[in-house]
Amino acid sequence: MDKRRKWREQEQRLVERWNAAEERHRSVHAEILRAQAGGDGASETLLAAARTAQAEREAVRRAVARLKVEYNSGRRY
Repeated sequence: MDKRRKWREQEQRLVERWNAAEERHRSVHAEILRAQAGGDGASETLLAAARTAQAEREAVRRAVARLKVEYNSGRRY
């Protein structure tokens, strides 16, 4: 039972990371769209933030994929 609790906590932290990464990704892209709509264009800082948000999102996606593999192979639950 202790393993299951540990796994649930890991899954919950992963869900929280996923939600945070998605929110950052959406907010950075919204800022880029506002900057482009204002005629300024996206600054290098915003583009770097977008690349960082995308990389973080991909890292979380890979972590989810690893967890799914563990679940489907029977190593979890």
